[in-house]
Amino acid sequence: QVQLVESGGGSVQAGGSLRLSCAASGYTGNTYYMGWFRQAPGKEREGVATIGNGWTFYADSVKGRFTISQDNAKNTLYLQMNSLKPDDTAMYYCAAPGAYRTTSSPLRGNEYDYWGQGTQVTVSS
Repeated sequence: QVQLVESGGGSVQAGGSLRLSCAASGYTGNTYYMGWFRQAPGKEREGVATIGNGWTFYADSVKGRFTISQDNAKNTLYLQMNSLKPDDTAMYYCAAPGAYRTTSSPLRGNEYDYWGQGTQVTVSS
């Protein structure tokens, strides 16, 4: 029932910026947090950024460069990515938990139940 659709990926040179969007639909209850994950070839999926009620958490590798935000009226989650580096190259996924679920480890994939199809980000040097 819940559907997440990412957009905004593309190719950019090192130092450039991109803004990813995630459109959510099909929810029947309150969602307390959302997250962005990424997976590069040959590497495991990692949590990038999460947002809840009055809090955000970021992976150390993106702190100061990425900003997660949401527009509840539009049911849309965003990830503003600045000062991009080649190591940021990956498929980026939007994720959401089931209704009313809470977490103390929001950067762990097991804390999420719904996933988007992904959008590719490629950063060249």
